[in-house]
Amino acid sequence: MPSPPNAIPGARRANSPKHPERLRRRVPSPARGDPMTVWIHHRPDADVDGEIATATGPLAGVRLAVKDNVDVAGLPTTAACPDFAYSPERDAPAVAALRAAGAVVVGKTNLDQFATGLVGTRSPYGVVENAPRPGYVSGGSSSGSAVAVATGQADIAIGTDTAGSGRVPAAFHGLVGIKPTIGVISTEGVVPACRSYDCVTIFAADLRLADRAMGVMAAGAPHRPWPADTRLAAPPQPVIAVFNALPDLDPLWHKAFERTVARLRDRGATIVAVDPGPFLAAAKLLYDGALVAERYSAVGEFVDAHPESVDPTVGSIIGAARELPAHRLVTDLAALARLRATAMASLAGADALLTPTAPIHPTIAEVAADPVAVNARLGTYTNFCNLFDLCAVAVPTDEPHFGVTVLARAFEDAVALDIAALITDTPLDPGEPCWPATVAATHELVVFGAHLRGQPLEPQLTDLGARWGGPVETAPRYRLGVLDTVPPKPAVTPVPATESGVTVAGERWRLSPAALGRFLAALPTPMQLGAVELADGTWHTGFGCTGAAAESAKDISEYGGWRAALAAGAVG
Repeated sequence: MPSPPNAIPGARRANSPKHPERLRRRVPSPARGDPMTVWIHHRPDADVDGEIATATGPLAGVRLAVKDNVDVAGLPTTAACPDFAYSPERDAPAVAALRAAGAVVVGKTNLDQFATGLVGTRSPYGVVENAPRPGYVSGGSSSGSAVAVATGQADIAIGTDTAGSGRVPAAFHGLVGIKPTIGVISTEGVVPACRSYDCVTIFAADLRLADRAMGVMAAGAPHRPWPADTRLAAPPQPVIAVFNALPDLDPLWHKAFERTVARLRDRGATIVAVDPGPFLAAAKLLYDGALVAERYSAVGEFVDAHPESVDPTVGSIIGAARELPAHRLVTDLAALARLRATAMASLAGADALLTPTAPIHPTIAEVAADPVAVNARLGTYTNFCNLFDLCAVAVPTDEPHFGVTVLARAFEDAVALDIAALITDTPLDPGEPCWPATVAATHELVVFGAHLRGQPLEPQLTDLGARWGGPVETAPRYRLGVLDTVPPKPAVTPVPATESGVTVAGERWRLSPAALGRFLAALPTPMQLGAVELADGTWHTGFGCTGAAAESAKDISEYGGWRAALAAGAVG
């Protein structure tokens, strides 16, 4: 079989039984951000620069690194195993979506072989060292993807996440790692680790870019449909659960976690404590139980046929599932269902769960001395996430190499994103909907009075998971009145063509179809919803009222909007 283009020279031969020593000589001891260990395939700089110069779209010129278990047309997919390599004819849908939006693939990144590990040391292409902290692990399995972004060799990177691979490396490098709800982004063109739990993820240096990239990827590679009652925002004062005990957490990092919790509390969040027991018990099932059979199902036949090609630790993990009886898998799936029910019941009333991303940051030497136990410890707070069908956003904290993760229920990715923004002081642009709002079914509602942000009826929208979309103005053909209700409500009505109207200031909210239906069902008379023309000529659902009520309303059109009328004392 010919060597793949842009591969490390000799890597395919070096992994054969005849030349085991060549790989050890070819791959040097890892240096800080060493391209030899970060990249498995790197495209020529001239090709990358040429594509950047001509790129168009919302991600025009953004440099993209792709974990080498995800297909990119024209580059081999190795999953960090040279003898496993194949040449895909087309991009994975997730990659294709980003490229269509203007992102430019720089190359394919190193990983723990077959995405089996959280350390970044289990690859024949070399150990991927932590970029800012030499001698320490990068985290895995998406090790090269994280380091590529952390060292500025890429702006964003695709990773995958089954047990924390899209979160742990983010924490160790001060990055944002978004792990979406399972299945909302297609895993076609991804070498499976555990098909039931695999996710495609994004690494970026800041939350806004990660959000934009996720929106593009989710829209272009859809798979699992979003429900009609999707929450599109966290409430202004969210309820956040934390574990009442944090086993294995480094003492210095424990203090950093407490500071993060205190910051959320200072910003209006309510903090509640829950028992970590069912979460941590489920985490152990991923590798200690029969669920590892999914890894054998994915690549077990290759591992059995090519033992010399497989990292010994990876081979032992995957091979251990070879003789598992089917009844053990059934038993463990039942146990997982019970643990999930208990865990989710404990989160009733909470909007999200906040955890450390990883409990420790081990050295490369510590992993080499005890590769299985140290790796297992790294998954303490990540392994349960996909098993429980949770979404997650990992973000850095004020303590170097330590990050926290916001976890939320399936399809509440926007809730997790908003709380992550609260932690990182990253206000998201209301004019650019967060990524779940770009792919879930939504409706826009334009409001003019008591439902404006900060006004008394705003909770009627935020309680439904509505997302604020910023200010708007109507076309200059309306009259604004105030109704004699408690609290006072606006009456926005079109004027006859023979009369002069005014432009009325309002605000835009975005809701799921089910939320809009519930809102409309609870709307009291004389209020009603109808079509309103905005200044840009588009029409949207907005507030109106019945004719008789509108005629009796006090005219406050001269103020041009509810807030101006309030400030002038014209309302009330």
